[in-house]
Amino acid sequence: MKKILLLGSGELGKEFVISAKRLGQYVIACDSYAGAPAMQVADECEIFSMLDGEALTAVVRKHQPDIIVPEIEAIRTERLYDFEKEGIHVVPSAKAVNYTMNRKAIRELAATELGLKTAKYFYAKSFEELKEAAEKLGFPCVVKPLMSSSGKGQSLVKTEAELEHAWEYGCSGSRGDIKELIVEEFIAFDSEITLLTVTQKDGPTLFCPPIGHVQKGGDYRESFQPAYVSPEFLEEAQRMADKVTKALTGAGIWGVEFFLSEKNGVYFSELSPRPHDTGMVTMAGTQNLNEFELHCRAVLGLPIPNITQERTGASAVILSPIASQERPQYLGLEKVTAQTDTYLRIFGKPTTRVNRRMGVVLCYAPNGADLNALRDKCKAAAAEVTVY
Repeated sequence: MKKILLLGSGELGKEFVISAKRLGQYVIACDSYAGAPAMQVADECEIFSMLDGEALTAVVRKHQPDIIVPEIEAIRTERLYDFEKEGIHVVPSAKAVNYTMNRKAIRELAATELGLKTAKYFYAKSFEELKEAAEKLGFPCVVKPLMSSSGKGQSLVKTEAELEHAWEYGCSGSRGDIKELIVEEFIAFDSEITLLTVTQKDGPTLFCPPIGHVQKGGDYRESFQPAYVSPEFLEEAQRMADKVTKALTGAGIWGVEFFLSEKNGVYFSELSPRPHDTGMVTMAGTQNLNEFELHCRAVLGLPIPNITQERTGASAVILSPIASQERPQYLGLEKVTAQTDTYLRIFGKPTTRVNRRMGVVLCYAPNGADLNALRDKCKAAAAEVTVY
């Protein structure tokens, strides 16, 4: 049995804990608020800001974990190097977590060091620098904080008049103490995918069937698997994913995002060194092992002989229309559970805010089924649930 310290206890962390408990592990779930989803299934919990380096160190000293598994971006990541030097296994590695928590670090690695194709980009530490970058790239362009999650602070800027709002929104959406934005050219892509990539301690790198997804404001709204990707584009995406994960080192699952353009090819977009929100579709049984089971096996050094596509799946999120500190209630659950070949997952978050993800609906069908019809069914089912 290993003692695992989970840094971040949202819905993805909850599913990871369930997978870890099924393999006999001991988990301490950490987050900044009480009653977070993963805390509900873990052995112990700690409540503190993980951006507070001293508090993070104190929790590590208290529990003496064998493994640290980050689930969110807002962590004092430089401390992880110290823990790793002390012999604690950081997942997938301290380098990987430190680089990927900051868009500047990962973009420089991907574009400059590894030569992967990315959107053209500049950085802006002031509104004037933002204006200059937008003028060089042209409109529309995309503005993002260097450190954020779930699309917070991200905006598509169509005219110069929208730049001031983009600057203020980007800074307000930044996590941590970094007040710098990245400004990217807008890629006219035909589709975007997540390529879940599994690196192993003593085995080959494996790839899950590609996952298509739809985002709104930079945040995931629906996903589906398998997404159709031409063989040459899939091969290129796998080559890029293999290259960047090898450079970052470590074992675990990685959510590697790509833009696909029939005219211009494959663009590397972003990377997360942990289970990905779009990968929740794998909980519909689309694979022989879902992304959380894959991550847990890789973290523990257990062999993963293969990944197979078992059926077609779709996911659609349930969003809160309200903000409240009261425990949320739900209407319409019976309408979802009455559907065939459908799963409902309510995350168990103790409070709401507008557009917060509160649950997900998962639908499945045999391989080769009409994917568009399945997606429509899933979105319609998710719309039946009301959060109040």
